[in-house]
This record gives sequence, C-alpha cells and structure tokens, in this order.
Amino acid sequence: MVHSAEAGPRTLFDKIFDQHVVTAREDGQCLLFIDRHLLHEGSFHAFDKLKARNASVLRPDLTFGIEDHYVPTRTRDLAAIDPAIAHMIRQLRDNTTRHGLRLFGLSDPAQGIVHVLGPEQGLTLPGLTIVCGDSHTATHGAFGAIAFGIGASEVAHVLMTQTLWQKRPKRMRIRVEGRLGPGVFAKDMALSIIAMIGADGAAGHAIEYAGSAVRALSMEGRLTLCNLSIEAGGRCGMVAPDEMTLAYLRERPYAPSGTDFERAADHWLALRGEPDAAFDREVVLDAAEIAPIVTWGISPEDAAPITASAPDPDRMTDHARAAHVREALDYMGIRPGQPLTEIAIDRVFIGSCTNSRIEDLRAAAAILAGRRARVPGLVSPGSAVVKRQAEEEGLHRIFTEAGLDWVDAGCSMCVGMNGDLVPPGERCASTTNRNFRGRQGPGSRTHLMSPAMAAAAAITGHLTDMRPLLQGRESGLTKGR
Repeated sequence: MVHSAEAGPRTLFDKIFDQHVVTAREDGQCLLFIDRHLLHEGSFHAFDKLKARNASVLRPDLTFGIEDHYVPTRTRDLAAIDPAIAHMIRQLRDNTTRHGLRLFGLSDPAQGIVHVLGPEQGLTLPGLTIVCGDSHTATHGAFGAIAFGIGASEVAHVLMTQTLWQKRPKRMRIRVEGRLGPGVFAKDMALSIIAMIGADGAAGHAIEYAGSAVRALSMEGRLTLCNLSIEAGGRCGMVAPDEMTLAYLRERPYAPSGTDFERAADHWLALRGEPDAAFDREVVLDAAEIAPIVTWGISPEDAAPITASAPDPDRMTDHARAAHVREALDYMGIRPGQPLTEIAIDRVFIGSCTNSRIEDLRAAAAILAGRRARVPGLVSPGSAVVKRQAEEEGLHRIFTEAGLDWVDAGCSMCVGMNGDLVPPGERCASTTNRNFRGRQGPGSRTHLMSPAMAAAAAITGHLTDMRPLLQGRESGLTKGR
C-alpha cells in the first residue's frame, strides 16, 4: 500500500484512508483498496457488467451477498410472493453461486439486513474500508471504519478490481457533550443534528462523532447515529474504536480470535485521531438539550421536539425555506402551527437498518408491555439472530399481545419494495431513516422517530411524548439510548 498521509496530526478518517491508498493521481483522486464488499439483490446491474466483459470477481473472499431489500417478511416461500420480487432474489442467488461468494440467504440462520448482519457477524471491523450499493452503508462507521454507499458502476469496479477511485473528503467533527435525558435515544441525537445543520449540512465531509454523550452510547446506539449520516449529506460517519467496540466484537464469527484478536485490538485502539488533528468544520451540541424528536415534513431535517408545533411558513423570512415548509405541510396534511401531539397516525413500523437491533426492540417493548395498540403495526427484527434473541426474551409476545404483527427479518416497510407498504394517504410512525414522499409506498406519509416513540404512538393513536409512558419502566431500557 502507498501511504499518502498529509502533513500534521491526523484524524481517525485520515489514518484509515491513508492506509488504503494504492496510488494517487495529481487531480486528488486516490485508488483505495476495499476490505469488505457487501451486496444485496439490487447488485444485478453490476453482475451484468461482469458478464458482458466475461470477467470474474477478483476477491470472492472479501465479497458477501445478503438477501434483505426485496425479501418478504411474512413468508419465506418465494412461490407465494410477487414473481418480480422472487426473480430479484433468485438473481442474487445465481450470481453469488456463479462467482463462489458467501451468501446470507433467507434460510441462513444469520440472514438479516446488511447493516445489521455485518456488525453482528464480525464482518465489520475497525480500520476497514467497507462499501455496498446502499446509501446507509455509513452505519458500519460506528466501529471506526470508512463505510459508504456506491453506485452500480462502482459496484462492478470493486467486483473486478477490489479497488475504488475516491477523492479525500473534508473532515467534520460533531461533538455531543453531556448526558442524554430519560427517554432520549441515539435516534433523537441524530435527528437533532440533522435539524440543526440541514439535510446537506455535512455535504462533502466525512463525519466523526465524538464527545461524552457519543462515547456513552452502546454500539447499537452508535450504529443508529452513523446510519443517519447520509441524511445530513455526509459521505460517511465514524466513531473512534474504544473498549466498548472491542467488547462487542469479541467472539463474533468473522472477527479475529484469541491472540489474533488481542493484536488487532491494539491496532484498532491506535486508530483514534491525534489530539491536535484539524477538522474543516466542527459542530457541538449539548446532550441535555436534546428531547424526543419526530419529523413533521418530507425531509429528515424537518424535525422538532415532540413538545413543539408544526412551523408556520407565513412567519418565515427565508422564502426558500418557507416554500419547502408549505410544500411539506401540504403533502403531510398538517396545518401550520398544529401541535405535533395532535397529529393522528394510522399505523406504526418498528424496524429497518436504523432501529431494528435487540436494544431497539427492548425499548419499544418497555413502552408496549401490558398495553394495547390503537392502530395496526409491524415489527420486523433486523436479523434472524435478533429475532431469536427477542423471542428468547419474550419480546415477541409483548408485541403480539399489544396487537402488532411480528414478522421475519428484512428491510420491510422502510423501502416499500417488498410487499410491506403504507397505503396511500395513511400516516405511519416509523423508526426508519427517510420520510421522503412515497418512501414507504405511493402517497404514504412518514414520521420518523425512535422505537420507544413509535411504540407510544401505537398506544395513543397519535404522535406522543413517550416519557410519561416510560415512568417506572426505565429498567427495560439500556444505556444505548
């Protein structure tokens, strides 16, 4: 490898980037070696490019297929689902078989959403470069890895060369200091950041999350935080490896073991940025000021504390922002100045690569236990591993007794391409990452929030401050909030 370190103290991002530069061009483009290439059903375009060139996968040992985006969650019988969806799944199976790749298919005991499966299997490790044809690949940066989404032509390039041309982005540090209050989670932290800096506030930057509140998050919480980096416009999001990272990775199937793990751990801990490393931009938030957040519009930046009201575009001096707010409120069917807690919902969804890990399910169950939902809902665990653990803990009974559907692992209602949809005109309290128009189905309306907030909305039938419902049940939560 060619080391192309810039002068002066280096950030976490720079250390990893420099270690992966194979060669650099005068225009600033660097050819990076890629450590992990993750594929889902949408990768067929790239495999078609390989077939057209009669090419093969250069490093099948570093390439992994995962069935998640198009998979059904209510049945595992492909003959019982939409033929077009079944075809997508079979294409991935055919392509991974042809090239000798490890596939985590529907019958695999480790199957799940790529950004949940990777960390829990130990495929995601500190110091790696990780790419996938999915924008939320930034999730894996929670372990101190450079992870980002790529397009179809780039997927083909990595398949054939195990490298990728990239220009070094600017570096941005977001520090959250202090302690989160009761009922405030990593999802609230992330949405607060996006509301503060905007949906393109980190455009062109690699984000490093730091500060005492970030360090206090569990690995599940850090994964949620990094997952939403793309919604702030960031190229990737990262948290420096620490002892919590090491504790999570020990004994994972694909992680090093024994003395190899200890040697790797020394290297991983040395990746943290140097004290005087410079960032192109820095943002600081006070954790104590973060409240449970919900979105009211059609962008993740359209977010506010649950105690607030929808904005009034007529009172705004920024005409461009006012036009966006007016458009968003019109689509969402919300009147200007309407208290957010007055907004009725039609259904809830708990799942997605943002919030479907065991900690997320525990948080939702802590609110739902012994209560009944007023609206229908769907709970989809992030992986078969998470599903088994949730069932061992009895969480599935809490969900079903509350009136929600407990289904299999997959991207489910997040993407609206696998049979799990929000009907046109309906409003969904969702733990997903995007509230774009029609994201969960044509004409659907999405409000983003934490799993505990979605559970509270299910119980009351409207957007709700979950903190009163949490009182006396805090033991059901972990420090991953």
